[in-house]
Amino acid sequence: MKPLFSSLLASSLLLPQLSAETPAASPADQLPTPASASGATELVGEASEDILDSFVRVNSTIQTFNAGQPWQRNNPQRRSGLGTLISPREILTAAELVANQTYLELESADSSQSVQAEVIAIDYKANLALLAPIGDAGFLQKKTPLQLGSPAHIGDSVSVWQVESNGTTLRTRATIRAVDTAASFLSGYSFLTYVVKGSMQSASSSFTLPVTKGHRLLGVLTSYDSEDQISEVIPPEIIATFLRDARDGSYEGFPVLGVAITRTEDKSFRDYLGLPSDGGGLYLSKVKADSPAGRAGLQLGDVLLAIDEHQLDRRGYFEHPSYGPLPWSVLIRSTKTVGDQLSLTILRDGKEEVITATLEAAPEPLVPRHLNDSPPTFLIKGGLVFQELSREYLEAHGDNWTTRAPLDLMHAMENPEDYEEERESIVFLSRVLPNPATIGYDRLHGLIVNQANGQAVRNLRDLADALTAIPTDGIHRIGLDEAPGTLYLDAALSDQVDQQFLRQGLPSLSRLPEKSVPPVPQTPNE
Repeated sequence: MKPLFSSLLASSLLLPQLSAETPAASPADQLPTPASASGATELVGEASEDILDSFVRVNSTIQTFNAGQPWQRNNPQRRSGLGTLISPREILTAAELVANQTYLELESADSSQSVQAEVIAIDYKANLALLAPIGDAGFLQKKTPLQLGSPAHIGDSVSVWQVESNGTTLRTRATIRAVDTAASFLSGYSFLTYVVKGSMQSASSSFTLPVTKGHRLLGVLTSYDSEDQISEVIPPEIIATFLRDARDGSYEGFPVLGVAITRTEDKSFRDYLGLPSDGGGLYLSKVKADSPAGRAGLQLGDVLLAIDEHQLDRRGYFEHPSYGPLPWSVLIRSTKTVGDQLSLTILRDGKEEVITATLEAAPEPLVPRHLNDSPPTFLIKGGLVFQELSREYLEAHGDNWTTRAPLDLMHAMENPEDYEEERESIVFLSRVLPNPATIGYDRLHGLIVNQANGQAVRNLRDLADALTAIPTDGIHRIGLDEAPGTLYLDAALSDQVDQQFLRQGLPSLSRLPEKSVPPVPQTPNE
């Protein structure tokens, strides 16, 4: 057998199933490009504005894990952006700047001084992070914190700040053109956003930038489109809610209600529901029982007419007193925190009712959308590689991943309710490392596991436990949801293969979840 293993591990890892590199940087990673308009950006003298004393460089070393080979890390990357000192030991920046960081430091604008930092609170959905120096605050002690300002208005002029590598500060004057909702970092999570227009020059420390109005912090710029000179800025309402939660000692995140909705624009649908022709409302197409909405008594078929007395139109928009029409999600994910109450006006059986719901933190879905700062779990047995499904794994299939990823895995992500009763996570065969124990299985991948050696597999630890004991006939049997139905693995031979992999340099045969958790329903629309 030994000659067969001479290049076994090396050849196995060359199978090009998934991209081994970190996905391309977001627009924020490359913002901005050289300006095409003159006069928009100006140099700022070293002592001309006290506000400059509140900005620090945030440098992070990022190292993600390889989706196809979860026992390996990708090459490290360096990111740099600007943070804002908002208290003597608190620096606000974007979560995207420090996600998956292995080293974090705060640096003076002229790069002469630095101090190591740590993450105090982070919200990947809202794209905000709160940092603090480790130990002595160092050069930060001489800096002046910048206070958070009040919400702005459409048409207001704001300043976007950059720092060049030589310490020169650039200020771009920009204008708030609109207010909308947008996903800043993680797709599927939209928050209140300022749409700002202004031409910026190329500069270092530009992964994320502070935005001010007057002498106060207004927001955090997270993206810039050089073609139309449009930026997206996280506004003060979101920042204030994030800080209020982060400073109470236990960050819980922005809350959810727990419903899925359908618009009521169709006239026939409105007639069926008994809604007036000039009225609004959203049809509740799903209400999660284990959610704030379910516990408050909302039911499938209810029509949501108003939230905290803000009337909803048939598209789900309400009239914001300063910003104009905005989606109803702003009333939940903006100024509200976990534990706050909502007054919900509904139409049920032709009668209006008012129901009070207490908001809760969003549960982790069966298929996590992101694994930031958490290494992916895996188990290797006899060359069979098993993982727990995440959206990040599916996205690693590259462009058009929704059509390139295995269909069964896509179905599990899109229809988690089909799996929640029997599983805590989706365990699947991600790939096969060819060897004598897996002959005939070389091309298998993307198959969901349901049992092993007669034991139900609710998570990856269950699978590891089931494969620990050697069956009486010496053959492991691993059940799959789809063909071939069952994998047969020689226990003795697979153990030999495992040891050979370790001798050839595989760092570990497993990384298992720390503990079992109860199954949690998929996060609904809101």
